[in-house]
Amino acid sequence: MDRSYRISALLLVLYLGAGSSVLRADEKATPEQVKFFELQVLPILQAHCFTCHGSDKDPRSELRLTSRNSVLKGGKRGPAVSLEKPEESRLLSAIHYQDLKMPPRGKLPTAHIDVLTRWVKMGIPFSDKGSAEVVRTGPPQVDERARSFWAFQPVVRPALPEVKNRDWLANPIDAFVLSKLEQSGFKPAQPADRTTLLRRAYYAVTGLPPSPDEVDAFLADQSSDAYEKVVDRLLASRQYGEHWGRHWLDLVRYAESNSFERDGTKPFVWRYRDYVMRSFNHDKPYDRFIREQLAGDELEDATEDSLIATGYYRLGLWDDEPADPVLAYFDGLDDIGMTTGQTFLGLTVNCARCHDHKIDPFPQKDYYRLQAFFRGIRHFGVRSDESVAEASLRFFGGDAAVSKSRDAQAGFLKRVGELDRDLKAIEDPIHSRLPGGEIDDFKYQQYRVRILQKHVPDLVSQETLDRYIALSDERETLSRNRPMTLLPALCVTEEGPKPKDTFVLRRGNPQNQGDKVEPGIPSVLLPSDARDPSIPSPARDAKTSGRRTVLADWLADPKNPLTCRVMVNRLWQYNLGRGIVRSTNNFGYAGTPPTHPELLDWLASEFAAGGMQMKRMQRLILTSNTFRMSANGAAELVAKDPENDLLGRFDLRRLTAEEMRDSVLAVCGNLNRTKADGPSVYPIIPGDVLAGQSMPGHNWGKSTLQDAASRSVYVHVKRSLAVPVLAVFDAADPDAPCPVRFTTTQPTQALAMLNGEFAQTESKLFAESVRREAGNEPAEQVRVALKRVVQRTPTQAEVDRGVRFMRTLREKDKLSTEEALKRFCLLALNLNEFVYLD
Repeated sequence: MDRSYRISALLLVLYLGAGSSVLRADEKATPEQVKFFELQVLPILQAHCFTCHGSDKDPRSELRLTSRNSVLKGGKRGPAVSLEKPEESRLLSAIHYQDLKMPPRGKLPTAHIDVLTRWVKMGIPFSDKGSAEVVRTGPPQVDERARSFWAFQPVVRPALPEVKNRDWLANPIDAFVLSKLEQSGFKPAQPADRTTLLRRAYYAVTGLPPSPDEVDAFLADQSSDAYEKVVDRLLASRQYGEHWGRHWLDLVRYAESNSFERDGTKPFVWRYRDYVMRSFNHDKPYDRFIREQLAGDELEDATEDSLIATGYYRLGLWDDEPADPVLAYFDGLDDIGMTTGQTFLGLTVNCARCHDHKIDPFPQKDYYRLQAFFRGIRHFGVRSDESVAEASLRFFGGDAAVSKSRDAQAGFLKRVGELDRDLKAIEDPIHSRLPGGEIDDFKYQQYRVRILQKHVPDLVSQETLDRYIALSDERETLSRNRPMTLLPALCVTEEGPKPKDTFVLRRGNPQNQGDKVEPGIPSVLLPSDARDPSIPSPARDAKTSGRRTVLADWLADPKNPLTCRVMVNRLWQYNLGRGIVRSTNNFGYAGTPPTHPELLDWLASEFAAGGMQMKRMQRLILTSNTFRMSANGAAELVAKDPENDLLGRFDLRRLTAEEMRDSVLAVCGNLNRTKADGPSVYPIIPGDVLAGQSMPGHNWGKSTLQDAASRSVYVHVKRSLAVPVLAVFDAADPDAPCPVRFTTTQPTQALAMLNGEFAQTESKLFAESVRREAGNEPAEQVRVALKRVVQRTPTQAEVDRGVRFMRTLREKDKLSTEEALKRFCLLALNLNEFVYLD
């Protein structure tokens, strides 16, 4: 179940007004009250109440909640709501868990209770959308009531609301936010100071902090458009694609290994990562971005980029030795369907694999109709790093280029074979003579040199050891720099123009086939008088069925009620820290209704009208006064709206795992900013972490120190082996779509940033860099270090405190001057002001 609705009762003032009277039994609801019921009350009833109280006659209570008359009539216990004494209504006592406890599976969140309480106190206004009959058994009802749910309705551009303080409006976004605040009796927070705003913009666009020089330049620029110029420069930077590409990789469960026992490497899948970053930097229209990933090989104007994009289908888990190969195949299809449904539509259609969806109007048949679009895809299969079990790798270039590449490969394999033979000739005579424990460790390449060094000269001469090390280094260098005149990419392939038939699988069991189905979209998203998109007959020489193009075209259509809503919600989330719909991968009944539905639809319509250009929408958000607000709201507003549903202030947030690591590298002066694409890098992972694998160190390469200090988006993503500093700060789990980075607080985070190998190494480099810049004067060292870390000029009190800290380390703890500075730098990297963004 997704996180519960987070709607403050304060928001309801928008619809009601503080002095609203209770509706009489024969009185008609106002348009504002009807809107409140449809947007706020009905989703709660649908998710939590209609299962038992939506049928014609509930056998236990005989209470129906599907019309105003039925609620007032009540059931066996009498009326559910009293219009004369609303506060004494049985419905309210039940949801407060007083005499009855409803819903029985768990008490509703406070926000739900507040909504229903206000609804009862205003006289339970209804609309036709809540009055349709609801059937308790059988498939979910896909009818007009279901289609009337807010997320399934067409996007209609709302008019801008009127506000009192028009001077606060920087662009239309602010009108929607300010309107809710004013109607609730509040004002927006004051603007953030310029340094805070600059830091916020840098992280929102690039995921990196500004340098001290960039801060000084911005503060010195007093022009009226100084901030807008910074936003434009950041959006045009290469770092923009690196940061926003990582957001997309979270959604499509990007990883470079297969998982399961061997967790083998997916060859050249990093080309998909580079494609994503390139697409963001080139501001590729979102509809084209969709079509390339889902059907880039079927496009009439297919390019190398669009073919690489279909690596989307190869990102999931793959079991190279399944106990049930047929079930494993359908697991793979389910993974693709789940990712497609949640990422592009914000729907959990995958919950209908084994049965009808328990909450949303998605019959099981709809799940398999969606799966039919992917039925022709060949199962991905890689048995080792050197062989491909099917034609998933595609080379780009003419015949001559391919021939040249194969010759280079042959030379590479020949030399590798020679090196392996020479190494084996040295290893074999020694291996059997090693002590018992070392014989086992000798199986692993990373331990062999260390073991041999222990047995000089009794088992191996120094000359032989030197030769062995040289051969090993050459072998490792060749492995990291495999010669190639052109690079292949991991792409989608199909079995041919005629895919296999698709059947409903009872209980999800491939051995229990039900009715045959044809490709189709979720029926609730089709108007009642519409039909599924037609599948054209493929040409004689076609290599694919063309089905994926049909699906991609429907998803990319601006008229699709969900595509633009879902994407602008993600743009909002990644810029402001949370979505207008907080459950960003679930726009269904159990998802969180939008806190600002009109703003969401205005953004969606603006996105579609602007050609689905993402940078344009991001600039609109970044230049709004909503984005520029301080994180410090008025005390009364914070008390009444602690979760900031009114958007009356900026949401404080901790840096993500990648932002943490990259920021440490940046302020320490060690970030490799030249890495722009190409094979992934392998930061050093401590030996005790590697030892936790079934095959310690297997498939974890060794990069140069410079490459290892590249941005985190270039770090090899191995499902069974996470880089510790990324894992401990809640990096995305690549086994499933990750719509939100949840923030945990645990002791291992403090330990990692104080005692971890990464923090210790970087703090030493930080200290050396500070000493080169500031000289040997402690006060200047503290000033330089703090300015880098917090991106502002430190106060004299902060400088004095830092100097005292280092003096204490030298005088009381007898540490060297160098070690004292290193420890101060380590301390600075652990400051909340560095770790948190406001």
